[in-house]
Amino acid sequence: MSSHTKKAANPGPLGLLGFGMTTVLLNLHNAGVIELSIVIVAMGLAVGGAAQIIAGVTEFREGNTFGGTAFSAYGFFWWSLCIIWINPFGSAGIRAADEKSMGFYLLLWGIFTLFMFFGALAHNTVTKIVFLSLTVLFFLLAAGDFTENHGIKIIAGYEGIFCGASAIYSAVGQIVNGECNKTVFPL
Repeated sequence: MSSHTKKAANPGPLGLLGFGMTTVLLNLHNAGVIELSIVIVAMGLAVGGAAQIIAGVTEFREGNTFGGTAFSAYGFFWWSLCIIWINPFGSAGIRAADEKSMGFYLLLWGIFTLFMFFGALAHNTVTKIVFLSLTVLFFLLAAGDFTENHGIKIIAGYEGIFCGASAIYSAVGQIVNGECNKTVFPL
């Protein structure tokens, strides 16, 4: 009777795809390419939110505090952003978000992401790029809201497309490199 040890799956690519694809889609809107629609909200709830939370919980179970915190936090970011857009509490007298409150919301996420970038310095180059570009994205979006400058939001949109694409690249790289047992996509 042979015993096989089962290798634990890497939840990172799922979380990175959830983050990356949703970030690209939202930032196509921020760049003025597409309108904000149910497409972005659904992607935010299902892929940006749920997929990242699943990846985060799995990372925590594997003992990875950095990955668990990152994926869970950004998954809940997507859920909170979708709730802000939908504002299901409007009938209870809770006002919709204004640009000042969104500026502070995005600024806080930028500060958190800056600290996560410092943690990412212990990781591969692409992970550093993802967290640095996400930090820049949050600060640009916050500046765009605080100043009510649409041009800054468009710049942020293109920067966000780069950020999301770098996360997709990281996910694909981890999957393909792992399947091929060699570096096909340098990370």
